[in-house]
Amino acid sequence: MPDIAFDLEKWIEERSRKDDILYDTYGKPLEAEYTGKFVAISDGGEIILGKDTVEVLDKAIARFGSGNFALRRVGFDTLGRWL
Repeated sequence: MPDIAFDLEKWIEERSRKDDILYDTYGKPLEAEYTGKFVAISDGGEIILGKDTVEVLDKAIARFGSGNFALRRVGFDTLGRWL
């Protein structure tokens, strides 16, 4: 039987690194025009923008699937790190 143990801590670390890269690549260019809005960025670079974090989160989960996107507030560096 294959070992399917899931290392949550490792996944969170990897996801955090991936989220930072996604934000640096796709989110930073939005800062001049959309600072303060919330952005979800899919692993493929698709973007959902909005004023309300719950709305953006709900749309991102429906469109990209849970765990497949970075969620940040444009121009801020802490939101996505705790999600």
